[in-house]
Amino acid sequence: MPLYESIFIARQDVSAAQVDSLADGFEKIITDNSGSVERREYWGLRTLAYRIKKNRKGHYVLFNLDAPSKAVQEMERSMGLNEDVFRFITVRLESLRGDASPIMQGKGDRDRDRADRGNRRDKPEEERNIEQAEIDEAKLALDKSENIDQNDPHDEKEN
Repeated sequence: MPLYESIFIARQDVSAAQVDSLADGFEKIITDNSGSVERREYWGLRTLAYRIKKNRKGHYVLFNLDAPSKAVQEMERSMGLNEDVFRFITVRLESLRGDASPIMQGKGDRDRDRADRGNRRDKPEEERNIEQAEIDEAKLALDKSENIDQNDPHDEKEN
């Protein structure tokens, strides 16, 4: 059977439990039509890049499917009729991903990166002084260039 990856976005005011029941319903449609869901990932409530139907956030759910096209079409039809789902996309794949999706892999990395960052106040006094000296030099250079531009005789209008 063909392999698919499908993602849908549910409204932000729907609870996570309701999103889970929506996903269960879509999964049932696939299994009833002789398909199978190889993986299901709930990515959580995420901020959208732009407002969609007055929503700024949405619940994302990913399916990896091994199903006939009729089952996928029926699932998409059901998603289109559901008021809680405002976007979905399904793509056909050559092979399914064996590990977790990049979104799920990135969640652990983000926490680790935040711990490594450190606080600006944790820097040694010397480093802070060097940074401040560089900032002061840049400001002086900018002020000098502005003064030169103001005193440029070529800018004056000839009457």
